[in-house]
Amino acid sequence: MTDNKTDNTESSQQPSADHPESVSQPKRGLLGSSFIVSMGTMLSRVLGLVRDVVLANLLGAAPNADAFFVAFKIPNFLRRLFAEGAFSQAFVPVLTETRERGSHEAVRHLVDRVAGVLGGSLFVLTALAMVMAPWVALIFAPGFSRDAAKLALTADLIVWTFPYLLLISLTGFCGAILNSYGRFAVPAYTPVLLNLSLITAAVVWAPTMPEPALGLAMGVMLAGVVQLLFQLPSLHALKLTPRPVWDTKDEGVRKILVLMVPALFGVSVSQINLLFDTVLASLLPDGSVAWLYYSDRLTELPLGVFAIAIATVILPTLSALNTRAESEEFSETLAWAVRNVLLIAVPATVALWLLAEPILATLFQYGAFTDRDVTMAAASLRAYTLGLGGFMLIKVLAPGYYARQDMKTPVKIGIIAMVSNMVLNVVFVFPLMWYFEMGHVGLALATSASAWINAGLLYLGLRRGGISLAGIFAPKFVLRLLVAVSVMGVAVSTLAPAVPLWLTADLSWRVSQMILLVVVGLVSFTTVLVVLGFRLNEVRGPRVSSS
Repeated sequence: MTDNKTDNTESSQQPSADHPESVSQPKRGLLGSSFIVSMGTMLSRVLGLVRDVVLANLLGAAPNADAFFVAFKIPNFLRRLFAEGAFSQAFVPVLTETRERGSHEAVRHLVDRVAGVLGGSLFVLTALAMVMAPWVALIFAPGFSRDAAKLALTADLIVWTFPYLLLISLTGFCGAILNSYGRFAVPAYTPVLLNLSLITAAVVWAPTMPEPALGLAMGVMLAGVVQLLFQLPSLHALKLTPRPVWDTKDEGVRKILVLMVPALFGVSVSQINLLFDTVLASLLPDGSVAWLYYSDRLTELPLGVFAIAIATVILPTLSALNTRAESEEFSETLAWAVRNVLLIAVPATVALWLLAEPILATLFQYGAFTDRDVTMAAASLRAYTLGLGGFMLIKVLAPGYYARQDMKTPVKIGIIAMVSNMVLNVVFVFPLMWYFEMGHVGLALATSASAWINAGLLYLGLRRGGISLAGIFAPKFVLRLLVAVSVMGVAVSTLAPAVPLWLTADLSWRVSQMILLVVVGLVSFTTVLVVLGFRLNEVRGPRVSSS
């Protein structure tokens, strides 16, 4: 579903037959590259919402929904560590350095050995997890021990979902290579296949099975296979199709492993916090895991479409700039990323807070998803929304460290954030559970607070490290943003119908009203920005080349 411009660009950049190392590099602005990634991510997230609508209709917030979400979250959490997180952050700088200073053959040598070590290690981990599925289920969802059937179902689902870790991590490995070569389109559109696979499973297989969740688990594994196969032709065009070689003594592999070990913790704090929330949520009343899942999914939309897209684009750029010792351009690129994230995070936070129940009702309140589920999920959505800016800033600030191969500082910051999250869980969860029976909201609040602690410390660390982020908090920029968001908030809250109407209305009314509110919000926000003097060139990044 890429556009013609993207397709033409990529097809014109293939290495020659005589000189495979001579791969012409795309040269486009950071905004253009981010747009390519954002469009792919947007399509994936929209289909992800369709997927969640189907899942909510099929499972609701029933015990088998809790079992499936836990079984899916475990390999998905590890995917974010290995495919999108620590591995990518360690691998891309080393790969970029090899490209900048070595030959195409040196890159192939590195790719083959990383593929062997990564694939071999994850194969062993996957096999062990499948064999020990009952114990894995008990570790990650100890509260399910109160319901033997629920725990057994979770273990059965893990057997089917865990191979996804191996497959999608290899997919992430292939995507990191393509991103380093400026081929952003294919990796950006690959996640679409996950959602299509799960939608197909939910519509075709699951309804015909005694346990629908089992059909969904099979769809997860299928998605991993399809996504990996989708990446391989693009790697073949670069003459970088992996030929796995197990060689842990290779210098490049050892360097990646050294960088990756601390990054496993540092880059993944927010994900670890979310997983920890799942463990605690399993101890709470039935439905808590599902409520957190649906509310987290809505905050993932702006996070994935914008913050992750920008982070994906800037990491190879920052790595190359660091290798070339271009410090001023390094700072400019990072400051551009932060400004653009704030332009999205602030209005998204206000919109999700004001429209929590309407959005949840419009998307999910069908079939097994009840009025109570809307109310409970809306409460945790608002709590997650408070941390949205922090989540997004982490994504774009962390590459400032990884591009310089500094993994120790994010680890230290991650430890502080983790401890903070655990302490805040105790502070928030128990009072909210005892007095309001909303312990899951406390989990979301603790996660949000720890995200801001993480983001704040990352920002301060960069400033102390000599990275200038001038202009981010310039009075003119802040004033424009606050005024535009305020006008948007007033407009949306004034026009939004009362919550009881959303809970009882039919689909067509909900959709029409939601479209109206979204349009009003977008128009009011952008209009005020333009009236106050904001121009598009303020969000265009510096034009860069990946080589």
